[in-house]
Amino acid sequence: MNKTIAYLDNAATTKISESVLAGTERYLRESYGNPSSIYSLGRESERAVMKAREQTAAALGCDPNEIYFTGGGSESDNWALKGVCELMRERGKRHIITSAFEHHAVLRVLEGLEKKGFGVTYLPVYEDGAVRVGDLEKAIRPDTALVTVMYANNEIGTVQPIAEIGEVCGEYGVIFHTDAVQAVGNIPVSVKKENIDMLSLSGHKIHAMKGTGALYVKSGLKLPPLIEGGAQERGRRAGTENVAGIAGLGIAVEEAMGCMAEKNASLLEKRERIYDAVMKIERTRLNGGLERRLANNLNFSFEGVEGEALLLQLDMKGIAASSGSACTSGSLDPSHVLLALGLPHEIAHGSLRITLSKYTTDGEVDYFLEQLPPIVEKLRALSPVWEKIKKV
Repeated sequence: MNKTIAYLDNAATTKISESVLAGTERYLRESYGNPSSIYSLGRESERAVMKAREQTAAALGCDPNEIYFTGGGSESDNWALKGVCELMRERGKRHIITSAFEHHAVLRVLEGLEKKGFGVTYLPVYEDGAVRVGDLEKAIRPDTALVTVMYANNEIGTVQPIAEIGEVCGEYGVIFHTDAVQAVGNIPVSVKKENIDMLSLSGHKIHAMKGTGALYVKSGLKLPPLIEGGAQERGRRAGTENVAGIAGLGIAVEEAMGCMAEKNASLLEKRERIYDAVMKIERTRLNGGLERRLANNLNFSFEGVEGEALLLQLDMKGIAASSGSACTSGSLDPSHVLLALGLPHEIAHGSLRITLSKYTTDGEVDYFLEQLPPIVEKLRALSPVWEKIKKV
């Protein structure tokens, strides 16, 4: 196995922080009681879950009783969409609005709901990687049950006009859900100020454990239970809580909120350095706008280069990056996100996503910028279409 010298795929997952590791170990070794038990060992675990609920709620600007812990962002998305549509169908509302470049945890659920009689409107995404609030308002119908638009795109990092979307949904009385897996911990989020009714987040994107997440559900919105058989999560998600994972999520969220400004300043400096250097490579484009974008994300396309070959060459040099969502890594199809931006198939196939974290060093950035240009040059030299591309 190649030794990783530069890890630049933090949108896929992040390393566990030292504080999370230290703060969760006790719930694996010592305080391992079942939170539902009444003896002291169980009560200690229950307090850990309660504290994490308070920490997560504080980060989102909501009440602790509006936070439900889940197994991750995809589970939260599934529960939110399926649950609210089950409720709204009883009221004769069978229309959903989303964007064309949502995460597959949303798109696949919507495909299933379409088979059950729901209609789905897919808002277009423009070249800057954003939806338009005007398009959303025009799409709302009397039978619209739900609007679901991701807060920040997982592939190109563009941030959507969430507050404006929430305001429109509030005016029309439509429930608004956002997949904020890439946003929480990276940019300020306030569910009350932004009129968000449901929000999904994931722990392993912000240096907590894999298999942990949460769903914010606005008070008064009663989702059907996701899992039945126990009283956990106020009777809506049965099963003994993952105490260590939940405690780690709370620590990670609180830590991310405390260092956000300092972290983003450092990430922006690194991002700008990468952008300036990579854009000097001919026939290279940045996917999505640069202004309304997460500080840790850059997504490039290189004409005449196939994305999978590029990733393999980078891996041979000890550089971990991606061409899009880790959830579709087995697919040979071009990114649906880049196709939604209007890129042709041949260019969408040659994308490279670079995502940084607070642990990314200047040395990793330097090494990546040293290795990338000759790799692109090598792959283009091997390409049967590169000479033809240059003539266009």
